Amino acid sequence: MLLFLSITDKSFKNMSDQEFDLVKSVHLDGAFSCTKAAWPHFRKQKFGRVINTASNMGQANYAAAKMGLVAFTRTLAFEGAKYGIKASCIAPMAASKMTETIMPPEMLAGLKPEFVAPLVLALTHPSGPEASGKTFEVGAGYVAEIRWERSQGHIFRADATFTPSAVRHAFSSITDFESRKPDHPNSMGDRDMVKTLEAAKNAGPNDQGDVKVEYKGQTVIITGAGAGLGRAYALMFGKLGANVVVNDVSEAAAKKVADEVTKAGPGKAVTVVCSAEDGEAIVKGAIDAFGSVHILIANAGILRDKSFTAMSEKEWMDVLAVHFGRSGTYKCAKAVWPVFQKQKYGRIITTASGVGIYGNFGQANYSTAKAAIIGLTRTLAIEGSRYGILSNCIAPSAGTAMTATIWPEEMVKAFSPDYVAPLVGYLASKDRETDNEATTGALFEVTGGWAAQTRWQRAGGHGFPQNKELTPEAILSKWKVITNFDDGRATYPTSTQEAIQQIVENFSNKASESASADGEDPAVIVEAKNEKREPVEFEYTERDVILYNLGIGATEKELQWTFESSENFQALPTFGVIPQFGASSAMSYDFIPNFNPAKLLHGEQYLAIKGPIPTSGTLVNHVRLIEVLDKGKAAAVTVAVDTIDKDTGKPVFENQSTVFLRGSGGFGGKKKGSDRGAATAPNTPPKRAPDAVVEEKTDEKQAALYRLSGDLNPLHPEFAAAGGFPKPILHETPFLGLCFLGFSGKHILKTFGPWKDIKVRFAGSVYPGETLVTEMWKEGNKVIFSMYGSCVLASFADNNKLATKTKERGAIVLSAAAATLVEQGAGKAKL
Repeated sequence: MLLFLSITDKSFKNMSDQEFDLVKSVHLDGAFSCTKAAWPHFRKQKFGRVINTASNMGQANYAAAKMGLVAFTRTLAFEGAKYGIKASCIAPMAASKMTETIMPPEMLAGLKPEFVAPLVLALTHPSGPEASGKTFEVGAGYVAEIRWERSQGHIFRADATFTPSAVRHAFSSITDFESRKPDHPNSMGDRDMVKTLEAAKNAGPNDQGDVKVEYKGQTVIITGAGAGLGRAYALMFGKLGANVVVNDVSEAAAKKVADEVTKAGPGKAVTVVCSAEDGEAIVKGAIDAFGSVHILIANAGILRDKSFTAMSEKEWMDVLAVHFGRSGTYKCAKAVWPVFQKQKYGRIITTASGVGIYGNFGQANYSTAKAAIIGLTRTLAIEGSRYGILSNCIAPSAGTAMTATIWPEEMVKAFSPDYVAPLVGYLASKDRETDNEATTGALFEVTGGWAAQTRWQRAGGHGFPQNKELTPEAILSKWKVITNFDDGRATYPTSTQEAIQQIVENFSNKASESASADGEDPAVIVEAKNEKREPVEFEYTERDVILYNLGIGATEKELQWTFESSENFQALPTFGVIPQFGASSAMSYDFIPNFNPAKLLHGEQYLAIKGPIPTSGTLVNHVRLIEVLDKGKAAAVTVAVDTIDKDTGKPVFENQSTVFLRGSGGFGGKKKGSDRGAATAPNTPPKRAPDAVVEEKTDEKQAALYRLSGDLNPLHPEFAAAGGFPKPILHETPFLGLCFLGFSGKHILKTFGPWKDIKVRFAGSVYPGETLVTEMWKEGNKVIFSMYGSCVLASFADNNKLATKTKERGAIVLSAAAATLVEQGAGKAKL
């Protein structure tokens, strides 16, 4: 029943206080209480997933509450990062008891909840994509990420020439997303505000244009006007001729400001001393004094900053009550609404904050409340447009009584409220005829003379067939498309119709009924993919770790790898290829036509580190068939092995092995493989000298030593001779190539630091005793590399590309290789 009432479709004018509060209680207070209860458990176990449910549509109460959850999610993501807690937000459209009340039957038919659940599963899985703090729209088989996009804006000279008239003249620059590349901030600190302040100080006098913005005969209500931003607004409007209603809880503060306004002229001022929550009293005071009201500036606010762990329910409730809830913003807007409707004119400016847009550590309550105001303002703009009521939201940074508690004094002085007020002065004016439709409901960031518009940007996303079951694996296979904002398909929805357009368009997306798995797999491949395989356990001790480390060149001087009592004793990360041997080796290829094990070649290997690597224990390996490609004369088969810790149940490794089965092609299967991100990246080295080169000579007994780690490759000289080699090599069967993969991974680790995944292609053979040369190019957080040797291997490690070759023969042994580095600042788990 609560859920049904929370989405009751009512206009703002007809919405009761109880209905407004009920939605806030269910959606915001409920999210706070549930997350608060789970948080200490998440912190203790260093793992947690939070999925909040927002919406891409809704009435004033619902839209506000759901927008609040977006910022709440972002703040949880900031605070949870160090504890392995990730938070994401979804804006789903699905048939439910709630949506049955507002959607037509023909639309509900295409909106199955089953199209939403797989995204939640993908986001919450321990091995899911990195999506903490991000928001996604999902429904009817369509999935897309949305993010904030901010114009470069306009920097005004921070002096007396920064006026509403100057803003009017430069408004097209503030809202310009075309001529200058916009920003896509992820946090409050993504813009250098000190640099902005210096630019504002050094700018030339602001051009006032040919139209002066004035407010003669208009009445403006300003809540929280006793100091800070509210005082700056009051003085500005008074100078422009307005009748100013100064509202504040402090009688002395309100009277002082009103006297300043009256003294400065030409405007007049009265005070209404009460809480901003008493909107009816404030509006009555305005009408009693001046006969009407034309503008509402909702400005009142408080701070109660605490980490989420330390935040009390009262601190949560207090902040939401003042900023949102049955708050000053809501109550004052509710009180002026019938006045504005009757006179077919009104302006409402609400006050959000940068933390309401981007979230911020220690401000879960404030960020949630401020984001809710963004959603409320947008709905007011939609409902008010037919009555000449324009609504906008600003996110100011200024020295105020609130920020004085958290900013250094010099910053408070530098970012004066005087350099926020002019934007408000223009947005509240009657001189917006040319941009009314385009910018009512818009959000603006403003501080220190700089003003910019901020809007939602939605990736082109991906639409999955309506007539096929949607799975988390399918979503992950299209993750790059779902999160791609740069392929020319991004949109900028500003209305409910635009928000749901791409979702509705996917109703007609139907897959061919004759299509098999992945669209082209023959029945035998489909059956092999669906086969359930028994997990395989792998037990090991510290001795096995030392043996592996020695097998890839660790020395007696590197105690962290060769002495179990070392404080930093650990396995080298490529140890991750060892536990999966039993599971991957047990994989049968008999379903492939003409399969001959003697013609099997190990082509590529991908290894991802999913968690801390225990130095002893029992790991459980789950094998699955990912892909089978028909290469004409051969088949390319990719098998994945997911390795988890038996004691904790947490993932430790993921391996993807691709083997080529010569003579087994031509069976009518898929020709082109899927994009699996780092596991299939081409990793072409840049056309420049390597950023780093590491040489290491292997031992004559290297193959025999490495074999003891479980890679039981036949090393008898007769086997080598049968393959045409004068002596045993480090790459002949599917696995011993993993030995020099280990060398390359160690070279990256020692040169660039920890990495989280690595991918290589085996391109040749290495003879024990040869020198391995790894050439590396760092590209962002990825290292591309190649290795010279008897055997060629291509591998990738995050942010590092690598090539390894043998010095003696100059033969490439690893290619198409790269490793992705662990992000700077991320927690570095002991390996």
